Amino acid sequence: MGFFTDTSVCIGCKACEVACKEWNAVPEDGLTFTGMSYDNTAGLDADSWRHVKFIEQPRRLGHQEAEVSVAAIPEQVVEAASARSPVSLGMPSPLSPDGSVGTAQDMDFRWLMASDVCKHCTHAACLDVCPTGSLFRTEFGTVVVQDDICNGCGYCVPACPFGVIGKRETDGGAHKCTLCYDRLKVGQEPACAKTCPTNSIQFGELDELRERAARRLGQLHEAGMTSARLYGHDPDDGVGGTGSMFLLLDEPEVYGLPPDPVVTTRDLPAMWKHVGLAAAGLLVGLAAITWGSRR
Repeated sequence: MGFFTDTSVCIGCKACEVACKEWNAVPEDGLTFTGMSYDNTAGLDADSWRHVKFIEQPRRLGHQEAEVSVAAIPEQVVEAASARSPVSLGMPSPLSPDGSVGTAQDMDFRWLMASDVCKHCTHAACLDVCPTGSLFRTEFGTVVVQDDICNGCGYCVPACPFGVIGKRETDGGAHKCTLCYDRLKVGQEPACAKTCPTNSIQFGELDELRERAARRLGQLHEAGMTSARLYGHDPDDGVGGTGSMFLLLDEPEVYGLPPDPVVTTRDLPAMWKHVGLAAAGLLVGLAAITWGSRR
């Protein structure tokens, strides 16, 4: 089971953040004004299991694509943009101080909203490094932290390639999204998906979600939004595919996501092999020196 998040219909309402906190009793995370965005959550951590990102990006009117030249804008769109009266939507405005609209290029931005969450990787590094078995794979294929077993070592925090897991200052334990494991066990969908007013967050079986995501991507491409792409849907990627896949409207880096995530424990077997060979070589050398000195 998992999530498919269609960012093209996310309105940034943060209802999913609130629902996640209420159901899972996640502490309030400060609501700090970062100065970088209208988003006051900043990122995923032990006290933020859902995070709605606010990304302001240049856009040319008349197109759904970023970085389209002004010359490509239909004349009627330019005229309409120059003649219309500005209306406040409560969002950052590109208008000049006197309120004049100017040209179409002056209205050149768009908002990208995306609700981020734990990826519930198929090959999860956090599981590999946990020394107590606090992190485990559920019968739904999700990854969950058992609070009463976690010893707060923090090994899972740097192991996550997505920067999802964090340690909570109040109890010293590691915490992250459980995909509402308690709700799944009684046949209910996660609180965030249940609450989302635009159905941006969709819950279901991964195979069915992949098909749904592919259909939605095809619709956007047919509509001319060729920058749209899927993320986390490929079972052959560096983490074996994720339980949380996303439809993005731009490059993953724009959303703060690694373009080619790799399970961080991938090279551990080779590293230990080299360490073992080096140790064996050292022992052979010491034995040779000892035997020579006795002679």
